[in-house]
Amino acid sequence: MQIIASISQWARRLKRDALMLWFARSHPQTPWLAKAICMVTVAYALSPIDLIPDFIPVLGYLDDAILLPAMIWLAVRLLPQSVVDSCRLQAEQWISERQARPSSPAGAVAIILIWGVAAGLAAAWYGLR
Repeated sequence: MQIIASISQWARRLKRDALMLWFARSHPQTPWLAKAICMVTVAYALSPIDLIPDFIPVLGYLDDAILLPAMIWLAVRLLPQSVVDSCRLQAEQWISERQARPSSPAGAVAIILIWGVAAGLAAAWYGLR
């Protein structure tokens, strides 16, 4: 049971930190590189569409288990501690008040564009053979 509690706590922190990056991306003390990484991470985390769909065995959950935490870790490391503290507080307040996460239509569009470009490149590569 300890493992389940640990995983549950990790998932809550991940959710909070993804939301924290949503607030940090517009914080005036956030450096431009951290803002860019926050925007990409938030767009991906809040997108209703995954880069690798969950129905694909193993790989479908790999992006949620490795890619997203790695992106969040990198963004948090680039943020000043005062921004992290302030935005984590905002995220915790948002979660307790609204019990929901914001969504990112821009993230969905980005994922669709990535898949479109990949399909176009695959078609062009296959057509050249």
